[in-house]
Amino acid sequence: MISSEKTKQFKILAFETSCDDTSVAIINSDFKVIVNLISSQTTHKDFGGVVPELASRLHLKNIMQLTQAALTNAELSFEDIDGIAVSVNPGLIGALLVGVSFAKSLAYGLGKPVIAVNHMLGHIYANRIENPDLKPPYLALVVSGGHTELVDFKSMNDFKVIGKTRDDAAGEAFDKVSKLLGLGYPGGPIIDKIAKNGNPDFHQFPRALNRKDNYDFSFSGFKTSVRNYLASKNDEFIQEHIADIAASVQQAIVDSLVSKTIAFAKKSDAKIIIVAGGVSANSLLRNEISEKGRDIGANIFFPALEYCMDNAAMIGAAAIEKYQKNDFADLSLNAFSTKGIRIL
Repeated sequence: MISSEKTKQFKILAFETSCDDTSVAIINSDFKVIVNLISSQTTHKDFGGVVPELASRLHLKNIMQLTQAALTNAELSFEDIDGIAVSVNPGLIGALLVGVSFAKSLAYGLGKPVIAVNHMLGHIYANRIENPDLKPPYLALVVSGGHTELVDFKSMNDFKVIGKTRDDAAGEAFDKVSKLLGLGYPGGPIIDKIAKNGNPDFHQFPRALNRKDNYDFSFSGFKTSVRNYLASKNDEFIQEHIADIAASVQQAIVDSLVSKTIAFAKKSDAKIIIVAGGVSANSLLRNEISEKGRDIGANIFFPALEYCMDNAAMIGAAAIEKYQKNDFADLSLNAFSTKGIRIL
């Protein structure tokens, strides 16, 4: 039987398998990451994107080894763990099921509580790892490979999605443009690096839904515009100006993210803006939203670069308050792939 008693400090073993990174972490109730291990599935680079079935099989192969390594590195045993957290949505359903099934098996065998965590909420809580006192109200821009949302938090249980992508997410746009340019996968870090040597005003790609009081995002038409532009140029021109094209692409994506976030922050008088998700590692996004945030008197927070990508430490961080409230899932818990931020 699971005890509801809480010690002053507790430890959570967390799992993240929503896409192509298998991650296991141990974090304590003070948001101190004891260990955070990630196994990135480089095999997907051969396909220019994530192959869901392959991702699931690699999670199965990696998750036990990573769990054993995490405990060894932390010099802990299962008996030292107080709760088990796992990402249950959104994501690739087969990949999620690996983590959820493994977490439930451990919870049952060890008599520990299992805590269900929304993956997108985990990205937001990544900001708490270095800023444990950071709490709402704040405006959150969550941008990753499959998701783009602007969320106004009054509290962690009282929030409203102000804007979301109508098609491609920002990270997906980076990946697809990188593929069109023949630069590889994942596209975000590659374009960010190449763009540093380019002219962001070389070509003006469209900024979709550029209307007042519209906070939704759209990158499908932008992607088509890039494809049509590249089709109109020969290979020699593209290679000669690839840094300029990359810089122009990055500027267009970042402009859309920053302009809508700052516009709503001004309208709502938000004093804190947090940025989360894989795209929050983008150097231009960090620079521009920080500068424009300061102009309106808002404090801007980002996760450390190591916690921008999918990782289990952020899942454990999102589970801390749920553990304190005895907000546990039962063993009928299942994964589901519905997109967006929600409280489970």
